[in-house]
Amino acid sequence: MEFKERDIISLKDFSRAEIDYILDTASIMEPIAHSGSDLLSGKILATLFFEPSTRTRLSFESAMHRLGGSTIGFGEVESSSVKKGENLADTMRVVECYADIIVVRHPLEGAARLAAEFASVPVINGGSGAEEHPTQALLDLYTIKKEKGKIDGLKIALVGDLRYGRTVHSLAYALSLYEVNLFFVSPEMLCMRREVLEDIKEKICVIEKDKLDDIIGDVDVLYMTRIQKERFPEVADYAKVRGSYRVDLKLLENARENMILLHPLPRVEEIAPEVDDTIHARYFQQVWNGIVTRMGLLALIMGKIE
Repeated sequence: MEFKERDIISLKDFSRAEIDYILDTASIMEPIAHSGSDLLSGKILATLFFEPSTRTRLSFESAMHRLGGSTIGFGEVESSSVKKGENLADTMRVVECYADIIVVRHPLEGAARLAAEFASVPVINGGSGAEEHPTQALLDLYTIKKEKGKIDGLKIALVGDLRYGRTVHSLAYALSLYEVNLFFVSPEMLCMRREVLEDIKEKICVIEKDKLDDIIGDVDVLYMTRIQKERFPEVADYAKVRGSYRVDLKLLENARENMILLHPLPRVEEIAPEVDDTIHARYFQQVWNGIVTRMGLLALIMGKIE
């Protein structure tokens, strides 16, 4: 499999075998993440974040440092020449002179693919508008496989903002390569994008619901997402669906004992704080898994692991 110098823009660009290989590489990175390595010594990662980020940006930076590399970049438009009117194409042409690999997060859909077209170094999509977030989906898959021992044969529910949630789009594309039953749970106005449904419905069993109570006792993995206020064109529409779903101790009484609860974070009100101490909660473990998954990706793209 060829990963060297490869862009990571959409999981639709990857086969199951390639995704499995990435997950296996992430597993190899577990001990290295603790001990450190000089595998990417002398290499520079640029993180260009035109939108706010805590986990994705720090996770990539942590991954690069743990592999012996270094990082540069910005976390807000105000601190870059974009504020002066520089376009994305010119930004990429400039930054490719400074770095060996670039991670881009941008509010506009298609921005990551456009960035990759203008950059001569590999580009990783760190989140493109409401479109996709491929590395988050990869760490989610790694978490599921690590916690459940497999992905095939599971019943998995994606809950909340399925229209604007870029993470669930990438995750749905990836899960369609496995033998799973997939539940989409959302308010009608936030249902899964039609283009995603059209792409996956012929590959796996997909069931759409609007009530979390209907599926809580049937699933092995419950993947919660927040309703994203910043994606709504009208605040009034957000108010209609805010708080549609909430996982609390009462709801979990009806869950399978070995069901795991995931969330890409940040959470707002969709998971009660007392749930953190239950046997189901795995969302903070996801954060660590993001480091090792991104370590694996960086090593593969830089050609240090074959």
